[in-house]
Order: sequence, then C-alpha cells, then structure tokens
Amino acid sequence: MILELRGIYKDYIQGKMKVPVLKDVNFSMEEGEYVAIMGPSGSGKSTLMNIIGCLDQPTQGSFFLDGVDVSRCTENQMSEIRLRKIGFVFQSFHLLPKTSALANVELPLTYAHIPKKERQERALRALDRVGLSERVNFQPNQLSGGQMQRVAIARAIVNSPKLLLADEPTGALDSSSGTQVMELFQSLNDEGVSVLMITHDAEIAEHAKRVVTIRDGILAEREW
Repeated sequence: MILELRGIYKDYIQGKMKVPVLKDVNFSMEEGEYVAIMGPSGSGKSTLMNIIGCLDQPTQGSFFLDGVDVSRCTENQMSEIRLRKIGFVFQSFHLLPKTSALANVELPLTYAHIPKKERQERALRALDRVGLSERVNFQPNQLSGGQMQRVAIARAIVNSPKLLLADEPTGALDSSSGTQVMELFQSLNDEGVSVLMITHDAEIAEHAKRVVTIRDGILAEREW
C-alpha cells in the first residue's frame, strides 16, 4: 500500500463559520497503481491533493504514505516527505524562468544535498527519459508548453519518488502535447511508478487504470 486515507475531514474557518470541504474521505492506492481522481471545480479535489501531497493537514482522520502516518508529522517532517517521496507535476509547470532545463531538473537534488556531479548525471538521465536530451540548456521561454511539462515531469521523477502526483497535467497544453504527456505517464507507470492524477477532464481520467470521483467533498469509486 503506497497511501491510505482513513476518515479524512477538512474544514476551513471563514469568519465565525466552519466550511466543510472534505467529508469522511476513505481512499487507498497500491504501489504501482495508476489512479485518477476526477471532479468538477469546487469539488474538494485540490484540497485533497494538498493533503496527499503533504502540503496541508486534515482537520480529522489519518493519512499514511509509504507506511508513515503523515497526519502526525511536523512541518519539517512533511517537507522531508515531499522532497524524498513525492514528485509533483502542476498544470502551470512551476519552472524557474531564465534557468536551464537541466538546472530546473536538478533543483530537488540540490535541496537533498546531492553532490554536483551526481546531481547533473541524474538530471541528464531524467531529461533523456522524457525525450529532452537535446534541450538540456534551453530555458523555459525557449520551449513549447509540452516540452516545459516534460521538463517538469523529469524534475518530478529525478528523485525516484514513491508517488508521482499530477494536478491537471494537460490543462495548459494543446491536444497533441497533452497526448504526449499522457503517453509518458503511461510509460512511467509501466515501469512501476505509482501515478495519482487529479483532473476535471473525463477524457484525461480514462488514461488511468482506475478512476475515483469527488463531488461536494465526498469520494466515490467510479461506476463503470
């Protein structure tokens, strides 16, 4: 089991009101699975992603990632888990401008204090894995949207994370680039990478081997 959510609730306080966002969410995922969580805007999927990504804590419930009870972790412990166990891919890429593709991919290794030579070797391998070995010195403004997303995927996998967490990974791409990115996720999953994708797009969700839906903060297995 790579992750397990048990009885997760998340409330936000607005003024004197308590606003429930997630309601008794129970979800588990085996290592090597490829799962999509699909829901419309305002369904709670971003809040759920922030909890799974160790960016936020639930109001109530337990969350286990790779055997660790994250709901009991300190901020520093959660930061370490994010660095070593989770690879993030965002809709808007989050690449550093005026910085080469290679340096962008090296970033998590820099935070992990990996020596420079090993850092470069691993970043070059990751860029080759996503088909960008010819673009290592290009800056984001010299790359297409699809290429920028592939740099972001290389950065996400460079630390060999336990979980690849993708938030609307094709949302800013044209259909051709989106197809290439989905083929890359499929290829990574075929190699054993656990992939969890958050999306509002049913067509994109169909690429996953399992689809879970979220609506009004309630999670349910997709009915086929």
